[in-house]
Amino acid sequence: MIMPAEKELRAVLARFAQARIEHDVLPTGRTSRALEDATYTLCVITGSRTVEQALRAADALLDRYTERRAGLRRGDETLAA
Repeated sequence: MIMPAEKELRAVLARFAQARIEHDVLPTGRTSRALEDATYTLCVITGSRTVEQALRAADALLDRYTERRAGLRRGDETLAA
C-alpha cells in the first residue's frame, strides 16, 4: 500500500469526523452525502473496505509517522554527539 502523506491523512480524518458529527446532530440528505463521501475517501486513502478498518489503518499510520519522527530526533541527537 502507498502511504498517504501525514498531512493529507489528518485532513481526511478531520473531514470524516466533521461529517460524522454533523450527520449525528442533524441528519439530512446533505449530511448523509457528505458522510458517505468522507467515508469513501477515508477508505480509499487507507486501502480499506469498511470505515472500521479505515479508522484502524489510519491509527496505525499515525503511529508510524510518530515513530518515524521520534527516530529522526534520536538520529539527530546521535549526529550532534
